Amino acid sequence: MSDSKDHPHSHDHDHGDHDPHHEHEPRAGVLPDDAGTEALSAALKSSFAIVKIIMVFLVGLFIISGVFKVEPQERAVIFRFGKPQGPPEKQLLGPGLHWSWPAPIDEVQKIPIGEIQSVRSSIGWYATTPVGEASGEEPPARPSMIPIVDGYTLTADGNIIHVRATIRYRITDPITYIFSFVNSSNMVLNALNNAILRASAQYTVDQALRLDVAGFKERIVSMLNQSIVSQKLGISLELADVIVVPPLFVKPAFNDVLASEQERDKRISEARGYTNSLISLAQGEASIIISKGQSDRVRLLQSLTADAHAFTNYLAVYERNPELYRQILLTEAWQRILTNAQEKFFLPDRADGARREMRLLLNREPLKPSTGQTNQVR
Repeated sequence: MSDSKDHPHSHDHDHGDHDPHHEHEPRAGVLPDDAGTEALSAALKSSFAIVKIIMVFLVGLFIISGVFKVEPQERAVIFRFGKPQGPPEKQLLGPGLHWSWPAPIDEVQKIPIGEIQSVRSSIGWYATTPVGEASGEEPPARPSMIPIVDGYTLTADGNIIHVRATIRYRITDPITYIFSFVNSSNMVLNALNNAILRASAQYTVDQALRLDVAGFKERIVSMLNQSIVSQKLGISLELADVIVVPPLFVKPAFNDVLASEQERDKRISEARGYTNSLISLAQGEASIIISKGQSDRVRLLQSLTADAHAFTNYLAVYERNPELYRQILLTEAWQRILTNAQEKFFLPDRADGARREMRLLLNREPLKPSTGQTNQVR
């Protein structure tokens, strides 16, 4: 009985609280609880549709995010959970667009094969600050070197020098460079440091700093190339810059020695130049004398040969008329004698054959006036 009374009351209450402007009017014969359930179902269907659209968009974005581009100077390798994908001959991806699963499934590692890589040695150099490193200024010299702070290398004669090397290299074998080592650049750095230590141990301090600096630098590069080949680093060395300096606290003494040697070499070079110039001058004068002697010899031989031919030719004339030949020779002799004479006097023979006499009138030289006479004349 109570239930039958409460039910109409609740039905009247529902009618009293019902909003006349509500969009969804309950259908005839449908209870209010069923209407709420239907509205909830419709809302869930709309939500699921929106969620599906969002999921499709996210999946598409997820797939698109796996597209990557390899530049012409690069190569790339796809690692799936740390393992390179594809057969060995196809693991290296060339230039262009490629796709991989986004992280954390796949990881793309690009290799700059066309870009020049650089490594600087980490041993053998004195301690410096970043500001001093950027400006290129040396730190002030301390009374002695601090081995804990300053790097150094030992030479063959037990001395200490500072060596720094900077190399530039190109990756020639990307597969070896990537897969053979965990960090290939560290392997290159270790090879460079080892080359510096080994080369320093083969040179004395004088050879490394003064006598054979170029040879010392070439030895470092040579040993580095040997390590590159033996360890199969997959790179080729392009350029190497090596700096060698003495310890800072003894550098002034080394500079003085170097300046003295340069002055000595300059003086020796000047002396050798002067010697060479003297030798060249003497050789030139000797060549002139020899050439003149040879010319005189040839000219004398030619003259003697001509005289011999002339004498031979005059032999027939002499045999026919010796007096005529004597007159010819006498005439030639007078011609030679009188060639440079300023005045010539010719005395012909007398008709009677007697000798002619030639008398010369020579005046006495005038007396020179004495000093006293000269003063009186004045």
